[in-house]
Amino acid sequence: MSRTFASAGGRRRTAPQGRARDGSRAGRIVLSVVAVLVALAFLLPVLWLIASTFRSSTETFASNSSLNWHMLWPRDFTLRNLDAAWDNGFGRNLANSVIVAAVTVVLGIAISALAAFALAVVDFPGRKFVFAMVVLSFLVPFEAIAIPLSHTFSDWHLTNSIPALVLPGLGNGLAIFTLRQFFLGVPTELAEAARVDGAGWPRIFTRIYLPLARPALIGTGLILFLFQWQAYLWPILVTTSDSNDVAPVSIAKTFNAFSTDYGRVFAETAVLAVIPAIILLALQRYFVASVATTGSKN
Repeated sequence: MSRTFASAGGRRRTAPQGRARDGSRAGRIVLSVVAVLVALAFLLPVLWLIASTFRSSTETFASNSSLNWHMLWPRDFTLRNLDAAWDNGFGRNLANSVIVAAVTVVLGIAISALAAFALAVVDFPGRKFVFAMVVLSFLVPFEAIAIPLSHTFSDWHLTNSIPALVLPGLGNGLAIFTLRQFFLGVPTELAEAARVDGAGWPRIFTRIYLPLARPALIGTGLILFLFQWQAYLWPILVTTSDSNDVAPVSIAKTFNAFSTDYGRVFAETAVLAVIPAIILLALQRYFVASVATTGSKN
């Protein structure tokens, strides 16, 4: 509240809140400038990568000799790098990544939602122990179990197939944890009232919990998508033919001991990075909402 008081001359003056307001405004300006600078620091490598997609490798490395505008803007635009990527089968490998990610998202959301609902709502013996195992599953690095798991898949004759690439991504502990925390935030009175009316657990799940969980489901889908989209070690272990490679493995195979087409590498990497960036930007509010609910209730 503004406070006024009389001066010696009888005039009234306002307490120095204007200065506090100015200080607050100056602080916001400083924070905004810092935020912009930090954003640019993260954005510049991405812009350089995109620019390198549309210029020759020679120009790319020549423009790095000094700090200049042409680092982020090609002198001569060219589509040869994208053409080279397409001609060498990158489109097929990118399609493999899309198929694997899409199947994982659809099946993974269904499995994770069912598991999370059971752990959050259904009271059964050993529920806390099962949840502890779920938490432990995403605390253990996947790399620690990837090699023995690949031997198991080989014994099952699942290598060089879409199921081999999809199956490890379906039981994602972090996805289950995220959905469980969201379901815990739903008032239990809704389920109790439905049970009194004679509804079973499947109906409660599909009619009450799923409609309320749209942000969490989208956030879970993003988690599953990113897990598969950037996967490299597992596809290397379970695929041996170039036609079955996903995009990250295809990019890695571009490098060889004698010569490397860096322009093609930049083009493929840019395409691989732009697709999830567009998806994340389009769905970021749902992802933030889903993450915000993970600490709502234990």
